[in-house]
Amino acid sequence: MRQRPRNDSRGILDPIRMLREVHFRRHLPAESLRHWVEHYWLIDWALDAPFEQRVVPHPAVNVVFRRDDDGTDEGPEDGEVAGVGRDLFRITLTGTGRVCGVQFRPGGFHPFWRGSVAELTGRRLPLPAGRLPRPDGPVCGGTDDDRRRALDALLTAWAPAPDPATQEAIRLAEAIRTDRTVLRVDDFAARHRVPVRRLQRLFTEHVGVGPKWVIRRYRLQEAVEQAAGGPLNWADLAADLGYSDQAHLVRDFSAVAGVSPAAYARSVR
Repeated sequence: MRQRPRNDSRGILDPIRMLREVHFRRHLPAESLRHWVEHYWLIDWALDAPFEQRVVPHPAVNVVFRRDDDGTDEGPEDGEVAGVGRDLFRITLTGTGRVCGVQFRPGGFHPFWRGSVAELTGRRLPLPAGRLPRPDGPVCGGTDDDRRRALDALLTAWAPAPDPATQEAIRLAEAIRTDRTVLRVDDFAARHRVPVRRLQRLFTEHVGVGPKWVIRRYRLQEAVEQAAGGPLNWADLAADLGYSDQAHLVRDFSAVAGVSPAAYARSVR
C-alpha cells in the first residue's frame, strides 16, 4: 500500500508554470480508503490574470469540489463527478478560489457507484449524481487536514462495497501504468492469463474505458512527460511506445495534447 502520494506531473501540461501560478498539492486518504483512492488533490489560487490549465486525463474518475471566493470559507461550493475524460481537459481559473478533488484509482470508483463506470465516461455530473449524496457540510474549508478529514468522512459515508472484480481491475490497470513494456492488449492478457474478451468487459465495467485505450493513454502521457524534459528522437520514442511509425505518434500526441509534439516542447521550454 502506498505510504505517500505520487510526486510525478504525468498528465499535467506545463507543470512548471502551473506550480508558479497556483498552490497545488496531493494527500493520501485514510488508510481504509487507499484500496480505491489514488490521492486527494488540492489547489488554491489568487490570480491577477486568468490562468488556463490543461490536463491529459488519467483513466480515472474524479470527484471535485470547487469554491470561487475571497479566500474565506464563506463562498458557495459546487461538487461534481467527472468520469474518465477522453479529450484534453481545459479549465481557466480567475480571481481567488480553491478546489478539493479525489482521484480514484482506475477501477476504484466502481464500489462507490455500484454500476458500470462506463455510464460516466466523458461526462461531468453535478452532485447529487444518482447514487451519490451530497456532503453534510463544506469540503473545501479550513486547513489541508480539515479538507482531508472532510473527504475521508464523505467517502466513508458512501460505504464502498468491495468485490474481487474491482480489485482485479485495479491491479491490472496499475500493471499497465507502471510497466511501459505493455503495448498490446493480447500480449497483456496472455501475460496475466486473462481472456481478452473478459479483460475488455472488466475494464469497461470497472474502469470506464477498454484496456487498449488505457494502454495508449498511459503511453501518451509518458510521451508528454518526456517531451517536457528535453530534446527527443521521436522515431525511437514511437517504437518504444508501440507505434508503427513516428507519424502515428505525432497524430495521437497532437490529438490528446492539443498541439504538435514540437510545439509543445517549445512552449514548455
